[in-house]
Amino acid sequence: MSNCVLFQPFALHDLTLQNRIVLAPMTRSRAGVERIPNRLMAEYYVQRSSAGLLITEATTISEQANGWNESPGIYTDEMAEGWKQTVNAVHEKGAVIFLQLWHLGRSSHSSFHNGKPAVAPSAIKINEPYIHTPTGKQPHEVPRALETDEIPKVVDDYRKAAELAKGAGFDGVEIHSANGYLIDTFLQSKTNHRTDQYGGSVENRYRFLKEVVEGVTSVWPANRVGVRVSPNGAFNDMGSPDYREQFTFVASQLDQFGLAYLH
Repeated sequence: MSNCVLFQPFALHDLTLQNRIVLAPMTRSRAGVERIPNRLMAEYYVQRSSAGLLITEATTISEQANGWNESPGIYTDEMAEGWKQTVNAVHEKGAVIFLQLWHLGRSSHSSFHNGKPAVAPSAIKINEPYIHTPTGKQPHEVPRALETDEIPKVVDDYRKAAELAKGAGFDGVEIHSANGYLIDTFLQSKTNHRTDQYGGSVENRYRFLKEVVEGVTSVWPANRVGVRVSPNGAFNDMGSPDYREQFTFVASQLDQFGLAYLH
C-alpha cells in the first residue's frame, strides 16, 4: 500500500501534506456553552491526524454567527487560546490543519441571540419543520434582512476571525460558503431577493463572498485560504434554478485569487 499515490506526500502550494487524505469539516457540539475549544476536541483531531490535511468543524466568527448548540467559536482571545491545544497536538503528529470560518445566517434562531432574530440577505424563512436550540426543538423563524451598511461589519468579523486563527497557529482557513449558511444565502437567487449592490445579478450576489475573501486574504496569503461551496445542495432549504450560472461565475472569479483550493 505504501506505493499507492493516495499515501504519497502532496504539495499544497507552500505546504507539504504527508499524504493526499483530507479530513472533511464535520460540525460538532463539544465546546460547551462558552464555545471555547477544549482538550476533548484536541484528542478528536489527534486521532485523525494521520490524514495529510485536517479541516476543522465549522467555527463561528462572532456572536451573531452562532446558531448551533455548543459549537466552537473564534472571536475571542480565549477561544483562540483554546484552539492552540488542537493545533499544537496535530502539528506534533505531522499534519496540516485549516480552520473553517462559519456564520449560520438564517439557520440560527432568536434563542441564540437574546430574542433578536437571526440575520440573512433577505427575510425568507427556512421551509423545514424545526431547529435545535438551547431550549429544545423550535420552529424556524423569519430572519431579519441585513441593512446594506451592516454588511462591512460582518465582512470585518471574518477578517478578525482569520487573524485569531493565525495567532492560534493554524496553517490556513476555509471560508464556509455552503449548505445554506450566510454566504451561501447571499449567493443563491432562492434566498437573496435584495435590490442593493448585493442582490439581483449573478455578479452582485457574489459581491459579499468576494469581500469576505478579500478581507481574509488581507490576513493570510491567498494560498492558505480555501473556500467551500455547495452548488446543488438542498440542506437548509436551498437549491436555486440558476445554480449552474451562479456557481460557474463564482468559481471563475475565485480562481483569480490563487486560493489554496475550492472545496
